Amino acid sequence: GMIEQDEMTRRYYLGEEAYVLGSLASRRFGLLQVSMESLLRLSKKTEDASFLSVRRDTYSVCLYREEGTYPVRTHALQAGFEHPLGVGAGSLAMLAALPDEEVEAVLAANDAVLKSDYPMLPVEQIRRDVETTRANGYSLNPGRIVANSWGVGVVLRSADARPVGALSIAAIDSRMQPARQVELVGYLMQEAK
Repeated sequence: GMIEQDEMTRRYYLGEEAYVLGSLASRRFGLLQVSMESLLRLSKKTEDASFLSVRRDTYSVCLYREEGTYPVRTHALQAGFEHPLGVGAGSLAMLAALPDEEVEAVLAANDAVLKSDYPMLPVEQIRRDVETTRANGYSLNPGRIVANSWGVGVVLRSADARPVGALSIAAIDSRMQPARQVELVGYLMQEAK
C-alpha cells in the first residue's frame, strides 16, 4: 500500500506503492528528464562527454553520461558512479554552491574517504577549489583525479535558487586549453538557465 506500519514499533512509513508512484513521477518530471535535451546539445556541440550529477547526502552521483563523437575519450566518470562532494567538476560545482558551514560539514564527513581513496586531493585543495569555483562561477578539475582527464562544471538551481545538481563536460587535457574552457563554460551556463 501507500503507507505501511511497523508491527514492532507501530510507526508508519511510506509503502511500496508510494515508491512506485515517486519513480513514475521522477521519470516524467525529474531533473534527468528535463536535462536530457541539454546533455544531447552539449555533447553534439562539443563532441565531448557531458554529465548530469546530483547530490546524495555528502556525495555526488552521476545520473547520466552523454557521449560525444570525439574519438579519444576520458572514462573517469560513468552513470552510477559516486564520489564525495568536491571530487570532480560537477561535484565541485555543487559543493561550492553550499554555504560555508555546510561545505565544512561535508568535508568533515568525507575526511576519511578523501584521505584513503583520493590522496591526491587533500581537503585543503578542495577548499581552495571551492573558493576558485565561487569566484569564477564554474568549476574546473584540471586532471586531479585521473591524469589527463579534465572537466568543467556548473551548478543547476531550482526556481528558489537551491542547488539541485550539476552539468559538466569532460575531455582529455589537450582539448581543455583555457580558450576552450571558456567556450565550454559558456555552453554549460546557457543550458543551466
